Parts: sequence; C-alpha cells; structure tokens
Amino acid sequence: MKTIENDQLLVQIHEKGAEVREVLDKDSGRHYMWSGDPAYWSRVSPVLFPIVGRLMNDQYKIDDQTFKLTQHGFLRDVNFDLYEETKHTVTFQYESRGRHVKQYPYEFTVRIRYELLENGLKISWEIDHDGEDPMYFSIGGHPAFRIPLVEGEQTSDYSLTLTPSTEHLPVQYELRNSLVREKEKGIQLEPIQLRPELFQHDAMIFSHINRVSLTSGAGHGVEVDLTGFPFVGIWSPYDQEKGTMAPFVCIEPWYGIADREGTNGQYKEKFGIQTLEKNETFHAAYTIFFK
Repeated sequence: MKTIENDQLLVQIHEKGAEVREVLDKDSGRHYMWSGDPAYWSRVSPVLFPIVGRLMNDQYKIDDQTFKLTQHGFLRDVNFDLYEETKHTVTFQYESRGRHVKQYPYEFTVRIRYELLENGLKISWEIDHDGEDPMYFSIGGHPAFRIPLVEGEQTSDYSLTLTPSTEHLPVQYELRNSLVREKEKGIQLEPIQLRPELFQHDAMIFSHINRVSLTSGAGHGVEVDLTGFPFVGIWSPYDQEKGTMAPFVCIEPWYGIADREGTNGQYKEKFGIQTLEKNETFHAAYTIFFK
C-alpha cells in the first residue's frame, strides 16, 4: 500500500490493480471511499481494461478469432509495479509481457498516476501500444463513494447533479441483461435526488457529461470532473427483494461501454472502442474533488 498526503487529504493506493482504497479528510475525519465490504461489493475503485462493462456472451472477435473476456476485463486484478513517487504523487506501471494473449492479443504498458491537489485527486492514465498492428481497447474508472458521509444524514439527503458538455447534447443509455441501448437523446438534466429505484435496472449511463456532483444538502460529497470522457456510469447495487441500495455510489468515467444489443461481436467495430497505432500513447485524466 502506498500513501500520498497533503495538509488536507490522505490517500492510500494498493498495488493490486493500482486501486485507491482510502481517502481521508484530516480535519473532519471523513472517509470518502467505500470500505470494500463484500456484503455489498468487495472493490473500492478498480480500473477497467481492456473492456468496460460486459461483452455479449463474454466474448469478442478479432477477424475470425474468438476470445473470452469477463466483465470489466483483467487489469483490476493484476499487481502493478511502482514507477515513480513523491510526497504528493505516485505512479504505477504494468507491462503485459505476453501474459494475457489468450484473453487479449495485444502487448501494452499502462501507467496510472495519482496526484493530490488541495482538495482533490487527479487520476491520469497512459497506455503505450507495444505491438505492431492497431490495438483496440477500452478503459474506465469505477470509484465508489461512501453515502451518507456524515452521521445523521440519510441517502435521500444527497443529490446528483450532471453538467453537460457545451459541445454536444447529452444522451442517456440503459442496460438490459448487461447490454446497452439508447434510452433518450438531448435530455434535460435536472438535479436527481438519490433514491434506490434509480439503480433498479443497473447503472445509469450518459454521454457528453463534463461533471458529476454527488452532494448532501449540507454540502458534503464529491464532484468528479470528467471533461472529455465519452461516457459516465453511475451505479449502486440494488436489492430487488428489499428495494434498497448499497451505502455507496460509483461515479465512473469511461472511455468505452458495454456491448450494444445486436452487436456482431467484432472488437474493432465495438461501440465506444478506442484505437492505438504502433508506438502511439493514449492519455486521459479525471479529477475527484472532496467536499
């Protein structure tokens, strides 16, 4: 476990999956991240790669060859090497080195950098394509934030506010049997009071969103700046029998998305897929602000 800190925040990141496990506000004592209690969900902030979401039948094709890959891919379960660290930053690196060719026939290097700001954490991704042919991939974040944050508050005290891109009208998608389909274009984005029914059919998914804020009436919460990301998912496990949600909400910036209904399974034609040519590097970053 690696720790970075400043006057306001202390952050702990585990080498497995380069996953943030703890964000502590030193003054208030607030713990912002989900605990990882397996009674609800054992993860805290996994990085999703080389797919986001689920593939139809957990498989995909590259030309005439079929590969098996389960939901969200494998990067969240590998051990990263420490690449670089300072008091306020830490960077992890993972090189594929032929270890995943049966699941994913590309060679790559991923670097994940965490940088503390005054009241925030910037997460940066770099992906190097180490092979010859074009490389196809998706990558996404999946941070889970504890709700409620303060004793005496209720889940219903919190609201989601989505700030759309100024360049494109937002689109909402929905999941059916883990596959995605378009729900509504050009939606009007009003604040959404947090309630379990929002997650009755899995995650809420939107495109063309710059920021997502999850805050209580008292102003406690988080804001995620994901400007430039194609998609964002918002999710909490929903208990169908009890009609309740878990005590956390994930705000997930994605460069990728689950398979569409009716997909032909060809990976290079997959909705939301990213492409890297030989010797190219992919860059993306998002920032979480803690309130």
